[in-house]
Amino acid sequence: MAVIRLPEIEEIFTVLDRLEISREAVVIPLTKRDPGSVRLLPDERVEIVAPESTSVAAWLLTLEAALRELGAAPPNG
Repeated sequence: MAVIRLPEIEEIFTVLDRLEISREAVVIPLTKRDPGSVRLLPDERVEIVAPESTSVAAWLLTLEAALRELGAAPPNG
């Protein structure tokens, strides 16, 4: 099982920062799982699971789109 590394978490943070999403509103599990996912938790935080077989860098556009679809980011953020 692959583990997410700090540089990859920082890549995710760049998307969160650009979309003005608080880092405290997000949970990022340390283990990666395919195909990667973004979901709203019962406590209103967003869980971001990085993909295992795709680089986080290549997945960032998918992440951004999923955050927008969830309504976690402003429409023009």
